[in-house]
Amino acid sequence: MSVIDGKWKVSLLWELEQCPRRFGELRRLVPGVSEKVLSAQLRELEADGIVHREVYDEVLPRVEYSLTPRGQDLGSALTSLGEWGAKHLLPDSA
Repeated sequence: MSVIDGKWKVSLLWELEQCPRRFGELRRLVPGVSEKVLSAQLRELEADGIVHREVYDEVLPRVEYSLTPRGQDLGSALTSLGEWGAKHLLPDSA
């Protein structure tokens, strides 16, 4: 659970599960997160082996974040957890 501990990590994982993203894209797609916190959360996910950071050696350097195979497995687990929550945490209609 410590791997996804943090206000923004689940949102970041959701966005990265869709496709690889650049830092600016993530900042726009996850409203409310500051640059400092976004950077820290991405570093933590990278240190845990969940996110891969690819630096492209170009005239204007480009950095792209994507999920590692371990991160993809975690995404599957989070999807199942979300389905469980939708099933069990909504008020019963009976």
